[in-house]
Amino acid sequence: MTLETGIDQAMTAARAVERLRLAEARLARRRQSDCGPSENARAAMRLILERADAGATLTPTEIAQSLGISTASVTGMLDRLRAGGLIDFVANPSDRRSKFVVPFDRDTDPDAIDPVTARIREFALGLPGDAADQITAFLDRVREVVDAECA
Repeated sequence: MTLETGIDQAMTAARAVERLRLAEARLARRRQSDCGPSENARAAMRLILERADAGATLTPTEIAQSLGISTASVTGMLDRLRAGGLIDFVANPSDRRSKFVVPFDRDTDPDAIDPVTARIREFALGLPGDAADQITAFLDRVREVVDAECA
């Protein structure tokens, strides 16, 4: 492979990542108004289900910390999820002032909460092992750059 070919391939990959980031931003905007629960609500549901599956408890404050949002935002979001029949609250037996967040319907399929993730998982299953490893390493480095921005 020539240097020019390598640069062209790198630029093609960088443009693909930029298209992905733009698509994610468009999806986040659509989800805020048109498309069901917000991205934060979906992330909270995944966290709630993961903790329940692990037999662990979860408080609204822990959700706020995990998502990097205010507890006030989490309170409103959890109220909407509860109204939608997805979660419930149970009293913390060691501290009656706090509560745990639990999934209301444990038969909820996590892929139904975020069908985009389910489709991506399907695509990933078709990748050859070496390609999956290379893509994972590349995307992890991209994520590190995104996470470091304005941090």
